[in-house]
Amino acid sequence: MTIDDIKNKQLLLLDCISGSHAYGLNTPKSDTDMKGVFILPKHDFYGLQYTEQLNNETNDIVYYELKRFIDLLTVNNPNILELLNTPADCILYKHPIMDLVKPELFLSKLCNQTFAGYAQSQIKKAKGLNKKIVNPIDEERKTVLDFCYVIKGQGSVSLKSWLKNNNFRQEDCGLVNVPHMREAFSVFHNSQLTEGYLRGVSSGPDAHDVSLSSIPKGLEPLAIMSFNKDGYSKYCKDYKQYWDWVDKRNDARYENTIEHGKNYDAKNMMHTFRLLNMAEEIAKEGKINVRRNDREFLLNIRSGTFNYDDLVKLANEKVEKINELYEKSDLPESPDVNKANDLLVEMREKIYEIK
Repeated sequence: MTIDDIKNKQLLLLDCISGSHAYGLNTPKSDTDMKGVFILPKHDFYGLQYTEQLNNETNDIVYYELKRFIDLLTVNNPNILELLNTPADCILYKHPIMDLVKPELFLSKLCNQTFAGYAQSQIKKAKGLNKKIVNPIDEERKTVLDFCYVIKGQGSVSLKSWLKNNNFRQEDCGLVNVPHMREAFSVFHNSQLTEGYLRGVSSGPDAHDVSLSSIPKGLEPLAIMSFNKDGYSKYCKDYKQYWDWVDKRNDARYENTIEHGKNYDAKNMMHTFRLLNMAEEIAKEGKINVRRNDREFLLNIRSGTFNYDDLVKLANEKVEKINELYEKSDLPESPDVNKANDLLVEMREKIYEIK
């Protein structure tokens, strides 16, 4: 089953333009996203080949099988509630049977979690991006040696500086654990040996720990060294996360972030406030407003008009207000799953009678 199949076999029940065009937040650079609902042929539905969702490689075209669509409505999935409430000018096709799916059957206090709760997760995501932009990590990866320090007087110097000052190579040195001290080592040099050789401080740039050597008894160490292993482990994790992000980031959005100079993903923050405002409207009005009447405010966020910290503060204040609204709301705690189930059965029976 493919997207072409559901169109050619007339299995579509709903076909809509979604995303920024539906919100009224599109710009000349905006892509056109598509979402819709389809029904499986009776033979496929009764057989083993159930297909719950179809999408293209970039996920900007997504179609949900009727059961999947109703199921997601019962958990107040924002994308699906928005699809159900698509503005008329963005509906390309709607089967008459879709009129049976009434938004009021599904709206509930769960929207506080799915809309406002998801928005809060986006705030955390924005904080993470802010950290990455403000604190970039050099592409040249640090090694174990960068986290090693040698005691000098009442302080310390980096191992690299100590090696340079003594005209030593790390490959000609060796380490032995200092008893009862965590990540502390005695440092020796090949010049102290009469036979054999030392293994070096580190096995190479990709090493995750220092190397230990066998040292003759009675040999006095040249220095005492500490390895900040926890610091190195954290650096390795941060390095991987940062460069994975660089590899996968949307360059156009990143360039926009750099251009407005506020160090946050403006598009992400725009949708954060869109979701918060929609959550508030659901609690107050009992409906989904997909086409945004706060368009100017949201586009100002996208253009970088506001400071990052001010937006986070405003978002947190809105979350508190939204929580209070849902506590007082007359909305049910959650959708009536039994009614949703009856609706699904009724729709499928009517469609299969026709087909």
